[in-house]
Amino acid sequence: MKAKIHITLKNGVLDPQGRAIANALHTMGFPQVEDVRQGKYIEVEVKETDRKKAEAAVEKMCASLLANTVIENYKFELME
Repeated sequence: MKAKIHITLKNGVLDPQGRAIANALHTMGFPQVEDVRQGKYIEVEVKETDRKKAEAAVEKMCASLLANTVIENYKFELME
């Protein structure tokens, strides 16, 4: 199974990279851009046939290593 994981900063957490992207877009002629929040996208191949076990494994991966749960949110989907 393949896990598609999206990790983003929690609301209220300063995002200097997002701010830099927004400024660059303004400079490039996109004044309509109000705000940019950047994040991470990770794909993980999980060698597991049981969906519940795969979900539990990916949940543990995200909570313990892939995301900093103090400042980041994560969500994932499993594809067979």
